[in-house]
Amino acid sequence: MSHNPIRPWRNIERRKSRQIRVGNVLVGGDAPIAVQTMTNTPTEDAAATIAQIERAAEAGADIVRVSCPTEESTAAMHEICRASPVPIVADIHFHYKRGIEAADAGAACLRINPGNIGSEARVREVVAAARANGCSIRIGVNGGSLERHLLEKYGEPCPDAMVDSALDHARILDDLGFHEYKISVKASDMFLTVAAYQQLAEATDAPLHLGITEAGGLRTGTVKSSIGMGALLWAGIGDTIRVSLSADPVEEVKVGFEMLKSLGLRTRGVNIVACPSCARQGFDVIKTVELLEQRLAHISEPISLSIIGCVVNGPGEAALTDLGFTGGGKESGKMFVSGRADHNVSNAEMVDHIVGLVEQKAEVLRSEREASEVAAE
Repeated sequence: MSHNPIRPWRNIERRKSRQIRVGNVLVGGDAPIAVQTMTNTPTEDAAATIAQIERAAEAGADIVRVSCPTEESTAAMHEICRASPVPIVADIHFHYKRGIEAADAGAACLRINPGNIGSEARVREVVAAARANGCSIRIGVNGGSLERHLLEKYGEPCPDAMVDSALDHARILDDLGFHEYKISVKASDMFLTVAAYQQLAEATDAPLHLGITEAGGLRTGTVKSSIGMGALLWAGIGDTIRVSLSADPVEEVKVGFEMLKSLGLRTRGVNIVACPSCARQGFDVIKTVELLEQRLAHISEPISLSIIGCVVNGPGEAALTDLGFTGGGKESGKMFVSGRADHNVSNAEMVDHIVGLVEQKAEVLRSEREASEVAAE
């Protein structure tokens, strides 16, 4: 739920879904929307895969998915799952036995694709392994790999076909008394994806995993995902997300968090409000923002920072952020703290000075959080 009593036009009423567990991460219900990514190292190379998982987790990933196409990959999952700082989802296609092996190896969740996992009997075996190991399951429908009988019935991938596929497999799990599952209905066609999720959201109370599959490179994939997933999230649909980019998994995590931060659904790290810059700028806004993004990437506490080139919008934006810098003086600008003009800083010292203030603010927030956690115990 995202509620702002002062600015009600920002409110998002999240769809009511039941809650499941992926390892120690709650998904659905009133839990925060979890951000996922997927490794692209050879899973058999446990050391490389663990290193990539750790980088993703440091960037904020709540859950990481790992592909398990071979016996060698599921053998490596024992070491990967033990070393991972976040729950691991095993991605299973074609070979249902890999799902059983991954569950035994310590995966927190099994992703199975109805279009290629095989018969109901095989699904039943995967469910038995999931239940025995405390795993949840994601029913992962993909527009590019729908079951043949659905393609024959509908003629092509369409929202009805994707939702039918998802609900058919949900019924199998429900009939087996297994309810720890979430569902995704992804396609590379943004319109198809959004329509399928809208329809699915009405048909089930299962938590939903959002994504636009095979969205493309960093820029095009970010735009496409933001439009499609953003529309769904704004409508309250979605309990966990993965931004699919032909890019480093860390970039997927960053984009996912920025998407959620822009909608007020998650707060993590420094949110920089910056102008696009123009001839009025009193300093190089673009270069400054680029430097600040790099130097503040390690901050996980939620802090808002405005970097505005001139006094037209600078003071107004600074009034709404924790810290702000507005250009306009002779080789210097005005620093705002908690919305109020506080002191002047030279352009030459600005970046170092802002980084110092943000780190101080982060330390205060960290201490307050730790104190409240101790008090709660």
